[in-house]
Amino acid sequence: MLFTELLKMAGLSLISNKLRTFLTMLGIIIGVCSVIAMVSVGQGVKKNVVDSISRLGSNMLIVMSGSSNRGGIRGGAGSVQTLTYNDAEAIKDKIKYVNYVSPTVQTNSQVVYGHENWSTTVTGVTPEYFSIQSLTMQSGIFFNGHDVDVRNRVAVIGTTVATNLFGTVNPVGKKIRVGNAPYTVIGLIASKGQSMGGQDQDDVVLIPLTTAQERLLGVTYVRSINVQVASEERMDEVQANIEKLLRQRHRIREDAEDDFNVRNLTSLMETMSETTTMITLLLGSIAGISLIVGGIGIMNIMMVSVTERTREIGIRKAIGATFNSIMLQFLIESTMISILGGIIGIVVGIGLAQAISKFGGFTTVISGLSIAASFGFSLFVGVFFGMLPARKAAKLDPIDALRYE
Repeated sequence: MLFTELLKMAGLSLISNKLRTFLTMLGIIIGVCSVIAMVSVGQGVKKNVVDSISRLGSNMLIVMSGSSNRGGIRGGAGSVQTLTYNDAEAIKDKIKYVNYVSPTVQTNSQVVYGHENWSTTVTGVTPEYFSIQSLTMQSGIFFNGHDVDVRNRVAVIGTTVATNLFGTVNPVGKKIRVGNAPYTVIGLIASKGQSMGGQDQDDVVLIPLTTAQERLLGVTYVRSINVQVASEERMDEVQANIEKLLRQRHRIREDAEDDFNVRNLTSLMETMSETTTMITLLLGSIAGISLIVGGIGIMNIMMVSVTERTREIGIRKAIGATFNSIMLQFLIESTMISILGGIIGIVVGIGLAQAISKFGGFTTVISGLSIAASFGFSLFVGVFFGMLPARKAAKLDPIDALRYE
């Protein structure tokens, strides 16, 4: 019964000073809103990174040529021609726990259909590339081993290429020109969106590896070898075995540097995930500072309220109000401010996060944990910063309080 009465008194006190109550809440509202919005932005960054790496393929290793010291200069991955199709076959035949292997070559080329043309990336791959990259076909089929064996001029294109060359027309069965030679489009890949680096993964033309090597580029090397491992637990083991195998095949001395580089996408994902988590925590912590400022505002206003109501406190103590009841009354007031401010801040924060996603063209992920944490912290702030004014009110001497003007 006492708690109910104190709750009513606290509510009436807040309502009687609406503007002051709202301005006191504003710090909490801004703090909670900022935490939710900033954490949602950080979570959005993390989701984009994870999705981009996942779209490259699951449990994948990429072997790139290069990363060797030649004349004191380090060559970038892919800049030195050291990998061959036979290297890829050796990995496939001799390394355990490997599901698929697909060597690739790549070039930029003008692709023509009728009066339309488009500059895009043309990549030579094997049929295993389809499984490694987790591709799905929107229409048509992917080329097979026979197309690779006989160097067929067939192509599978991405949606960006299809849109720019064919508009809304189904490209399957149409002939395009790549490097002044005709290629039959046999498939259209379903959209994969942008990569982690912002590259359009749908702006691509895939052709058989041997066709790209012998008919388009006139080369015998491959640019990279994509390897899908059977399980995530075997990634490090398979990577070490590939490095050992390639060093043997390339006759690299024990004290010499590798002429290739193996990239572990699982390790990359873990590293990027840890980095984005730290960014999210940093953004949330910075936003959380405004909650501390809001708490200081609550304490300041509650101290003013205690001073204004000194005679009221004196009267209540004179007629029997205890230390605990006086303290509880002011704690309830500060807590109500933080609770109401927290609820409003949650609504505004969710709305702001959605607005950033809709109008800013940026992915945001609203986290239930961030909502609960920000609201819980706002509640703690209300209690913590309301404690000092409440104790001050409860410790007032009733005689001195009654004399106060």
